Amino acid sequence: MNRSMSNASRLAVRTLALAGAVLVPAFASPAAAQVPAELEPAWDALVAAHRAALDSTGIVGATLALVKDGEIAAVDYHGFADRATRRPVDERTIYHWASITKTFTGVAIMQLRDRGLLDLDDPVVEYVPELRQAHSPYGSIDEVTLRHLMSHSSGFRNPTWPWDEGEAWQPFEPTEWSQLVAMMPYTRLHFEPGSRYGYSNPGVIFLGRTLEAVTGDVYEAYIDKNLLDPLGMASAHFDGTPWRLLPHRSNSYRVIGGEPVVRGLEFNTGITVSNGGLNATVPDMAKWVGFVAGAVVGDRAAGRRPAAYVTVLARTSLEEMWTPGVPVDDQGSAVGAVRMGLSFFLYDAGGRRVVGHTGSQHSFRSFILVDPGSDFGLIGAWNTADGDATAPDTDALRGAVMARALAELFPAAPTRPDRSTAP
Repeated sequence: MNRSMSNASRLAVRTLALAGAVLVPAFASPAAAQVPAELEPAWDALVAAHRAALDSTGIVGATLALVKDGEIAAVDYHGFADRATRRPVDERTIYHWASITKTFTGVAIMQLRDRGLLDLDDPVVEYVPELRQAHSPYGSIDEVTLRHLMSHSSGFRNPTWPWDEGEAWQPFEPTEWSQLVAMMPYTRLHFEPGSRYGYSNPGVIFLGRTLEAVTGDVYEAYIDKNLLDPLGMASAHFDGTPWRLLPHRSNSYRVIGGEPVVRGLEFNTGITVSNGGLNATVPDMAKWVGFVAGAVVGDRAAGRRPAAYVTVLARTSLEEMWTPGVPVDDQGSAVGAVRMGLSFFLYDAGGRRVVGHTGSQHSFRSFILVDPGSDFGLIGAWNTADGDATAPDTDALRGAVMARALAELFPAAPTRPDRSTAP
């Protein structure tokens, strides 16, 4: 936990971590009647503790949503999407999802693999030839594969912009591919490809570049045509907000001297869009969670998944993305031991496999957790993080929410009947 974390933040996270600290929330959840009976105690306790943490830390706006069958079963919207106008967080609020974008990029690469347009064990330099300028003390740079990029085991550095010094004239992220190319002669591998885990934002940008090289589409157009549109994610977009949605975009805040300071509605993720450029409402992210879970809607009696899910990616290919790979260093992690799959983190929830990802950028924090064995998922989003010593430790709060969900919520979810042969 951050040593500069305020006493209020420490107390809030401790309160959240106390199992059963508050059993009944002091408010009516908008969709409480839809929560399956098995999950009501764990959900109510989680929401109540989360609300207490938000109120004591001064986070401006947040959402927790329980997802079942690709739809929101229960949700708690708290605080403001815009503090100055007192515009509340609601079902239309658009959050920034940051690195959860990586799961979309990974699924897109699997689509190309399934269509025979690439192989996961292809050298990255086949699609990003500029990387031949990078240095590998472990052998040829040709040894780095697409699979290594998807599993964060390539050896490339973590930050995209390694010389960021916080100057006002510096861009939020590199805005042009040429800027990344210019860094490649000064880029090296930090460990042997495939030997261990090392989270790499540039690695995912190289995946986005691969997608563009193979398809001829720009990244955003490809994702819109082949993922967002088939799943009906009408609010989802990258970077600049469409004018029709701008009234619903959440502001972001950092806290200085105990007061939230606006960071702005809009910012440009530049060439890093495939790494963290997605914006969307929580209900639309529930559709993504439903796709990942393999939710069954419509013809429930036949146990058939929506046709759009099959169109986006074969279930067997999605399951392949959850094959345990390199272990993730869990030192100090609130969620315990984690392994890396292909573009998804793999968590343990009382012996049940839960997959997901987190997002952190521009004072937004978020996560998705999905249990493919029960069609359940959990979404969290916050619009306040960073600042000085008075700022809430939203990263610690997110970790506490995820840890409690993995310990109490997901183990209580009923396991669905085996539908492994269903389309």
